[in-house]
Amino acid sequence: MVDESVFMKIPYGLYLLTSKNEYKDNGCIINTVVQVTSNPNRIAVCVNKQNYTLSMILETKKFNVSLLTTDTPFEFVENFGFKTGKAADKMAYLKNTGISENGIIYTKDNVSTVMSANLIEKVDCGTHILLIGEVCEAMNISDKEPLTYSYYQKNIKPKPKAKKSGGKVWVCQICGYEYDEEKEGVAFEDLPSDWVCPLCKHPKSDFELLK
Repeated sequence: MVDESVFMKIPYGLYLLTSKNEYKDNGCIINTVVQVTSNPNRIAVCVNKQNYTLSMILETKKFNVSLLTTDTPFEFVENFGFKTGKAADKMAYLKNTGISENGIIYTKDNVSTVMSANLIEKVDCGTHILLIGEVCEAMNISDKEPLTYSYYQKNIKPKPKAKKSGGKVWVCQICGYEYDEEKEGVAFEDLPSDWVCPLCKHPKSDFELLK
């Protein structure tokens, strides 16, 4: 038996992953970044296959990773985590920016560090792709406290609304999206096993019934 709640206890950070192609700059929120070697400096980044940012990285072989800080507002996470760059100019949200040596925009607000990397390897992990990048630039932006996933859940993410009358309401524990059975017309239990949250793309197992 696999208790899914175990995975929720693994400590994570929250990061802004950015890239660009010949048409636009784009970014998304991720929670998995680790240093895998120090000589050479290489990092591993895990990205959902449905993210538009991933397709840009696979095309250009370049990306930036910014470590978010505890002063990051929910609107920042909402902009980069709940929208798709295919339909929105997510980078227009940023006001105080710079450009790293690889030509990719980074924000100077709400971040502690920025790393630029060149993609050297990718591993298919099912719903996600693991990217291995060699760091070509690393910058300290501020001394603010890094944002952990746990801090985001407790202090930044809005609390679920009161239960509505009618059908059951299921809440994504990752992004807060509410699946209202009465509104959708389909019981949550009857959704396909491969159904994912329309906002953050996490599976049904990350939803809980709103009491």
